[in-house]
Amino acid sequence: MSTSERDQVKAKSFGENLESDLALELLRVVENAAIASARTMGQGDRKYADHVATEAMRQTMDTVPMNGTIVIGEGERDEAPMLYIGEKVGARFPDGANVPGVDIAVDPLEGTNLCATGAPGAITVLAASETGGLLNAPDCYMEKIVVGPDCKDAVEMDAPVEHNLRNIAKRLGRDVEDLVVMVLERERHEKLIADIRAAGARIKLIGDGDLSAGIAAAVIGTGVHAVMGSGGAPEGVITAAAIRCLNGYMLGRLVVNGPEQEERMARMGITDKKRIYEAEDLAPGKQLIFASTGVTDGALMKGVRFFGEGIRTSSVIMTLRTGKVRFIDSIHLDKGPDIKVRFS
Repeated sequence: MSTSERDQVKAKSFGENLESDLALELLRVVENAAIASARTMGQGDRKYADHVATEAMRQTMDTVPMNGTIVIGEGERDEAPMLYIGEKVGARFPDGANVPGVDIAVDPLEGTNLCATGAPGAITVLAASETGGLLNAPDCYMEKIVVGPDCKDAVEMDAPVEHNLRNIAKRLGRDVEDLVVMVLERERHEKLIADIRAAGARIKLIGDGDLSAGIAAAVIGTGVHAVMGSGGAPEGVITAAAIRCLNGYMLGRLVVNGPEQEERMARMGITDKKRIYEAEDLAPGKQLIFASTGVTDGALMKGVRFFGEGIRTSSVIMTLRTGKVRFIDSIHLDKGPDIKVRFS
């Protein structure tokens, strides 16, 4: 078999086994971004924290053998120096290899304010799929409802809050008063918060990071039963990839503010501005990878910890087709003859 033929076989295999070929490679990407941003924790400079996370993510991506395209990133080409929408990433395959494309959605540092202040819940995160497997969402708000596997089809986007909470409680076999709903603490959510309280449910207000909140709602044992409210649409797409891997349920609807956003949506091929999306619409890929590493301590992952002989990270990596959800605790050792690994 010639070199060219071997390249073609490798390319074909890559497309068929995207999840197994890339999952641990993309884990390195979020780990390195988390380590870089964690070094800025508590320094009060959220823009710098985001910058170093983005730079580390970009540099690591270019060591991964893939034909990647950023479909959700840090902005358009004229707004961001790297990881802009449409940017090509990945180590190059040999010339002539017809390598299938990989679409990638990134949030190099979700919770920039959390990292800057040392507050809990900052993460680095990305999702990947075959070409066309992630909606190219515009940079606008999205109304969202996220619940776990037991509550599929139990909520409706336009139903009263009390109706949705009663349905969730019924599916979970508990009272509404036992539910915990996560909501971003924003002025736009004043009525939502009042309605949840009037229904009798409890609320966990968060200052940032509705992506990690959405994941927590889909995992049993986190103490979170639903996420409600509006947050970033790009983050909604990444959340949807995780929700599909976790067999959860999600509804989303874009929030259009002004003609400029309408024009941008039209350029991105979005014609129905009132459409209610489910997770399968936002992340329709047959092969999906979701990877995240904690920067500061959170509900699912611990933050980055620096110690004398290395660095410890806590991550989650999920794949859809292979049905794996892996929580990974990694120790990144410094080089040296006297290095020791401790179990603690």
